[in-house]
Order: sequence, then structure tokens, then C-alpha cells
Amino acid sequence: MNHLSISVARADALFVSSLQRSDQPSTGQVRQAIAAAVQTLGSRGCAGRVAEEFGEHPELAAARMRWALQLTAGAFEPDCGHGRAA
Repeated sequence: MNHLSISVARADALFVSSLQRSDQPSTGQVRQAIAAAVQTLGSRGCAGRVAEEFGEHPELAAARMRWALQLTAGAFEPDCGHGRAA
């Protein structure tokens, strides 16, 4: 699985999680919510739920996906290059 696919799967999982923007979740909470959603629904199940929301509520879904993409990028960005010499 390439980096883009993993990023999208993580954002989909956060999108379908119960976390809300108003929760101001920590990195740990974001990672935990993603893991729980993937464990419960699988990555395809998460993607299916995202598609449903975009079909039913496109304006709200677009805003939530922007939030999910932003949080997942921040939650996993430090992993890039982990263990590499500077």
C-alpha cells in the first residue's frame, strides 16, 4: 500500500469515528480513533461510510473530510523519516 492510500484510509477512518472537531483531540486520541474504526469496520467499510455521507450530506462531509485529513497528517507526520540519520 502506498503512502497516499494509507493517508486516505486513515482520514476515512477518522471521518467515520466518533471524534468531533469540538473535542480538540490529541494526537493519541486521533490515532486511537483511527485504529478503532479500522478494527471495527475495516478500511473498505470506512470508505463505504464516507461515500454514504458524501451522498447524503456533501457540504458537511467535505468539511469533516478536510478536518480529518488535517488531523491525520499532523498525527502521523512525525513518523516520516523516523529512525533515519539527519
